[in-house]
Order: sequence, then structure tokens, then C-alpha cells
Amino acid sequence: MSHATGCADARPTTDPCVRCDILLGLDGVRVEAVTRSSTAMRVMVSTPWQLMGCPDCGGVAVSRGRRMRVLRDVPHGDVGVQVAWRQRRWRCTEAACPRGTFVEQLPVLVAARGVLTRRAVTWALGQLRREHATIAGLARRLGVGWATLWRAVKPELERLAADPVRFAGVTSLGVDEHIWHHGDVRERGPKELTGMVDLTRDSHGRIHARLLDLVPGRSKKAYADWLTDRGPAFRAAIEVAALDPFGGYKAAIDAELADARAVLDAFHVVKLGTQVVDEVRRRVQQDTTGHRGRKGDPLFGIQTILRAGAENLTDRQVARLERAIGADEAHEEVYVAWRCAQDLRAAYRSKDATVGRGRAEKILTSFHTCPIPEVARLGRTLRRWREAFLAYFDTDRANNGGTEAVNGIIELHRRLARGYRNRDNYRLRMLLAAGGLLS
Repeated sequence: MSHATGCADARPTTDPCVRCDILLGLDGVRVEAVTRSSTAMRVMVSTPWQLMGCPDCGGVAVSRGRRMRVLRDVPHGDVGVQVAWRQRRWRCTEAACPRGTFVEQLPVLVAARGVLTRRAVTWALGQLRREHATIAGLARRLGVGWATLWRAVKPELERLAADPVRFAGVTSLGVDEHIWHHGDVRERGPKELTGMVDLTRDSHGRIHARLLDLVPGRSKKAYADWLTDRGPAFRAAIEVAALDPFGGYKAAIDAELADARAVLDAFHVVKLGTQVVDEVRRRVQQDTTGHRGRKGDPLFGIQTILRAGAENLTDRQVARLERAIGADEAHEEVYVAWRCAQDLRAAYRSKDATVGRGRAEKILTSFHTCPIPEVARLGRTLRRWREAFLAYFDTDRANNGGTEAVNGIIELHRRLARGYRNRDNYRLRMLLAAGGLLS
């Protein structure tokens, strides 16, 4: 297909540069020919002649002809696209110049020594960020190897990750850990990574959680060192710091974010209450029957009901719960533990934060005196976290939910890639997938 034929359908014009801009979207690149088969499209391009100076000495260079350089571009549907660039070669005429010969460079088209066009790299980044694509899958579509695509993408990710602007405006911070590998720690380092997440609300009060960083380890030091590296301006801007009930992260917040309110995550507090109910049920099961729960045992038949909210139970489920509790006087402990867990849940579900805080304060004064040991232990735990527990009701219900959502994105992309072997590559990919890189 000739150049004229290839561009005629787009827009009638006699200006070849305009036609090339329509086809490639690049100024100063001239399309010479387009050929296409059922599986591939090949676009031959060149640049107009211009006077060229030596990049070393500045002397006038003379032409040494052209060489063909084949680049990979964004696929057209299911058809792969190759850009065949007739790249000019030049020779410096200054005898003392060490440069000798050199080739023209066109950064708007491709990076030096690159195989993928700039547009293909941008397209790949968009697919990785928004479409849950994998490096291997995109490499197949572009007709290159995994390493070739990653070599083109990685420098851009590193540039975005090093930009301090992405840490600006953060006033609410979440922290959580996750396991990134299950291999030998002597070869691959710590299994745990601590993730920091921006939980700042927008002007409408909505949270758009984004991953800020991943650092190795799960400890006070891991979190505190990261906060120290961000600088005093960043730390001073943090007003709320949400966390799970882990003392190491709380110690880091106390040490580095003295002016921030630490907030214990509501989901994990309710989860602690549910775990207490399960522990009491298993203990009472063993005490009354001498064995673990089996089909037909009253407490075994209500284990899922005990994990549900009281307001969600049907009449039939309530009847099953009453029959199971009434089957043995010892089962009353299970019912009391369940009611305590429901009280804890009700504090968070209160529409009025003042009412919720009142219920939470009542929990703090009563749970630790409960004769059921598991409930008393929960009460002591909440009393140790008193300020962070009550802060939920004074900070517009701040929580770590956005951090858990980011962890879900991380888990999804780790499964898509079938695991990672390099922690640095893992960090960059997760920053891109979870919105941590601004472009």
C-alpha cells in the first residue's frame, strides 16, 4: 500500500507531514509505505533531511546512508505493528574528533537502543495500570520477550517512584503488612512487607486509597525508618494514622507522628470479638462433649450463625440459636460471648458517633471484668488500645479499609503474575497497579 493510499481514508490532504501525523501521531516522521498481512502490519518511516552536526565537536557531518531499524509499536487489534525506521547514519568530517560515525536519534519515536516505540511503552503502562495485564501477556502482544518489555518499562516506573510529588498532600495514612513470598528467607529476604497507603479524603469526603510504598519487614523499625525518610514536612502533615492492633506500628506512630491521631481499625476490632466467640464455643464444646465439634452437636450446628450480625439473622436462625444455647446450661457462656461481640459491633454501627463512643466506653469499663476469660482478655486488650479504639469516633470514622482494598489489588496482581522473584520489581509493579505512581 502506498503512502497516499494508506492515508487517503483518514483525511484528504497533499501535505505529507500532516498525513504522517494522522497515521503515526508523530511530527517530523514521514511514512513511506505500509504493508499488511493477516497477522502483521509494517509501517516504513523516515525523517526529512536536515543539516546535522557532530554531537561531540559540533562540526558538520556528512551522510553515510541509512540503516533499517525495526521497532515494535502498539498492536492494531489482533495484528502486530512494526515500525521500520530508515535511520540515517552520519560521519564527522573533523579528523581529530573521536566520534567517527553516528546515527540519528528520535526520542519522540523511540529511546536510544530501544526496541519498543515510546507509544508502545506508554500503552503497556496503561494496560498494566488499568486493565490488570501482565508483562508476559503484553510482551506476547508486542512480539517481544518478557525481559525486553520490562527493560523498557522499568526505567519509567523508577522515575515515577522517585518523584517526591507523589507524597504531597497526604494527611491520612494507613499501614498494613502482607506476605509477598513463601520461599527461603536466607535467599529472598523477609517474607513480610509493610505497605503504606494514602487514605486522605477528597473535597467530597471520599477516600481514594493509593499505595505509597512497600518496605521489607514487619516491625517498628520498618515503619519508623520509612517515616523518617519522608522528611519532617511529610510527617507534620499527617493528622490521622490508621493501623491494625500491632504494637510495632503503634510504637512507630508514637515516635514519628507525635501530632497524629492513631486509629485502631474497626474491621480488625470486630474480628477480635468474633474470634473470642469462636474460642469460647470450642472450649465449651470440649468441656461438655470431650471432643471437637461433630455433626449433630448443638454448638457445631450454629458456628456460622455466631459469626453473623444479630440484625441479619432470620427467624429460623434465631430459633436454631435458642435451641442450641438451651441444650445445655454450659452453653450460656457462648451466648454471653456472642452478645459481647454484638455490643462491640453495635458501637461501630451506630449512626451517631456520640452514641457509638458511649457504647465503646461502656465496653471498656465492663469487658475486662467479665467472668468468661476470653472476653476478659479482649477487654484488657481494648483498654491497652483505649485512645486508638475511641479515636474512630472522633476522626470521622477513620479506618484501614482502604489499606485492605489495596492489599486486595496486590493479591490479585501477584496471582496474575504467578508470583515474583525480585522484590524491587514487585514493589514497582504494585505501586503502578495500586495507584502509587503519578503520571
